[in-house]
This record gives sequence, structure tokens and C-alpha cells, in this order.
Amino acid sequence: MDPKTLRTAFGRFATGVTVITCRSNDGEPHGATVTAFMPVSLDPPLITVALTRTSRACSYLDGAPFAVNVLAADQVDVAMNFAGRPSADPIRWAPGPTAPVLAGTAATLSCTPQRTDDGGDHLLFLGEVAAVETTARPPLLFSDSTFAEVGAPASESVWTGSFDDPHSGWFDAACDFTPISARPASTVAGTTPHGRP
Repeated sequence: MDPKTLRTAFGRFATGVTVITCRSNDGEPHGATVTAFMPVSLDPPLITVALTRTSRACSYLDGAPFAVNVLAADQVDVAMNFAGRPSADPIRWAPGPTAPVLAGTAATLSCTPQRTDDGGDHLLFLGEVAAVETTARPPLLFSDSTFAEVGAPASESVWTGSFDDPHSGWFDAACDFTPISARPASTVAGTTPHGRP
């Protein structure tokens, strides 16, 4: 598969922009701009981030605490700084519960390390969220290799109240689940190739 075509397809998935922060082997604050961040679980609170194997951050993160800094819309310079283009303005660091964090972000999730997994040309770092800080600042977005800001809500958005509503979960207390009984072996054996008796 052509890597450029695949990268273009990946780029069609709009994401937020994060900077993963930790400490270097010398104890200094270190960060890497990452768009491959995913919340995994609420209970326990787990997240995962994917970093290129060749990045310096990979050598610092294995078994080490880190923080996921969700950048605000006005922090493009911060994103570029940790992507290898140093900012003209000094980076504003702050102490965090598990690792150094960045000031002025939309949200920050401070994590303890859980596991490191193989992800091809990336490593996947699973972390348990130990502390969270959120602000009212709108997040920075990234799509088709371009930074963007959150626009107007879609006019036909009906997420709230749907089965996938994150405020109530997929299933609420009113849902009643009846186990599916196993079919007798003779019935299963007599089915057609399409699964119909």
C-alpha cells in the first residue's frame, strides 16, 4: 500500500492535538506533539497514546509517568514547538501531579504508566489517569495536515439522548437484558450455510 495514500486517508480523521509531557533521563521536562491519543476506559480511567519509535519521548515514557496536554485553539505555536520547530516565545511549564504539564491548555490528564505495547512503527503507551484539569478554552484541532478550530455545531446534531450519548452511556438503568439461550446442537447442525434452518 502506498504510504502517502494511507497517510492522506488517516488525515481525513479530524483529531485534537496533544503534547505528551514527561521527564527526560536527566530529569528535565520534555514534550512531544501527538495527535494519536485515545480515551480507553472510564472505570478504570485509562487512555492510550501512540508515539513514533524513533522519537526521544519513547525512550523516556516506558514505565514512566506522563501527562496528556490537550492544546487550546491558540496554542499552535506550542504544537509546532514540540513537533520540532522551536517557538520564539518561552514554553510555560507548570508542576503536575505525575509529570510536568503545560500552562494554558484546554485540558490536562496526568497519568501513571500501565503498559507499553507494540504498534508497528509506533509504541502504544497505556496510562491510568490520576488527575484531570479542564478549562473553558476551546481545543485545537488537526485535519488534512492543517490546524483548525472548533466551528459551529452541526445543525442536525442529535447526539444527546442517543444510545451513544456519553452523558448517560450506552445503556441506562431502565434497560433490561435477557440472556440469549443456546440452541440445541441438533438445531445448530441443521442450519443452512447462511445460518437459517
